[in-house]
Amino acid sequence: MAATENRHEVRPFSLSVPDSALADLRHRLQRTRLPDEAPGSGWTHGTSLGWLRPVLAYWRDEFDWRAQEARLNAMPNGKVRMDGIDLHFVHVPGCGPRPCPLLLSHGWPGSLFEFIDLIPRLTDPARFGGAAEDAFTVVAPSLPGYGLSFEPGQPRFGIAAMADCFARLMTDVLGYSRFAAQGGDWGSLITTTLAAAVPDRLIGIHLNLLLLPREIIAGAGGTPEEAAFLRAYARWRREETGYLWMQGTRPQTLAYGLTDSPAGLAAWILEKFYAWSGGQAAPDVVFDLDTLLANISLYWFSGAIGSSFWPYYERLHAPWPVPGGRVSVPTAYAAFPAENLHPPRSLAEQAFTDLRRWTPMAKGGHFAALECPDALAKDIRAFFRPLRAGLS
Repeated sequence: MAATENRHEVRPFSLSVPDSALADLRHRLQRTRLPDEAPGSGWTHGTSLGWLRPVLAYWRDEFDWRAQEARLNAMPNGKVRMDGIDLHFVHVPGCGPRPCPLLLSHGWPGSLFEFIDLIPRLTDPARFGGAAEDAFTVVAPSLPGYGLSFEPGQPRFGIAAMADCFARLMTDVLGYSRFAAQGGDWGSLITTTLAAAVPDRLIGIHLNLLLLPREIIAGAGGTPEEAAFLRAYARWRREETGYLWMQGTRPQTLAYGLTDSPAGLAAWILEKFYAWSGGQAAPDVVFDLDTLLANISLYWFSGAIGSSFWPYYERLHAPWPVPGGRVSVPTAYAAFPAENLHPPRSLAEQAFTDLRRWTPMAKGGHFAALECPDALAKDIRAFFRPLRAGLS
């Protein structure tokens, strides 16, 4: 489907962090003052001191930001003025006879660096053993308030506002009257909200995280699977949501420390890559360390960590963003085993009334696009294959 002309001006963009900012980061890392750690605690109480210390030294002395910057700039980057901000996105054309437009949404504490290995598997599947007929043209925005979609003092966006902005990006700016959408983390809720708000524009949605309204969770427990989920959910709320309450109640206070200290920022973010990938191996075992540091560096150079907390604040102080609480468009779910929570299908079908595909994945966790790009891409391609006729 070809994009049509529109009245919005898309400006080409290339990221180039000033040398002075790189020097400042190295200087701050040289002056890091680390805390002590309870003897023998490891990762039990948060990011491991013994693991983090050499990672910070590597970030300071060996990490090549310019190489990571070039990886991002290798994709077609653009910015467009929307809703009072300069929205950044990549728009990568598909290599196939009729590529399907696909909106790809990231979450927190992620960025477009999560998608660098996934995107070519979607835009050029034949290069990775797939069929050219399954190609997508991928549109992947930086969430408003995140990374390259952030400037100091700009308006804050919650999930509903992000979904509305992305719908207009796809249709009004890029000219795609109908498209597919995929997401995990906040990207999952943005995708779900989008499908409920403008179902006529979506041929289907693919999720690798299922987020359900509180009333559905509150009514669970009628089956053994639902009872097990409630136990896991209670443990999650008790042991794993400290970050959520801090970011959702006092985001400004937290932002001072993480905006000023790169070591603090790294510890805050890397703990999530550890815990949300199963908590069985250090992050640099599960993920490529340079990509992790590229992601953190983007938060650092953009100064967007405080703004990135806003969806958490909104979620604790505003209604569920999905209009009507239900989605009727065709839906797929890729269930990665190390994901934080796994609602049973009986609950998921109350929120997603046309749940057509439910794929138990062999391995992987919350950051599936980064950890398992091959498996995720294959599931996305398989789900949307029969739905492409809906683009006509």
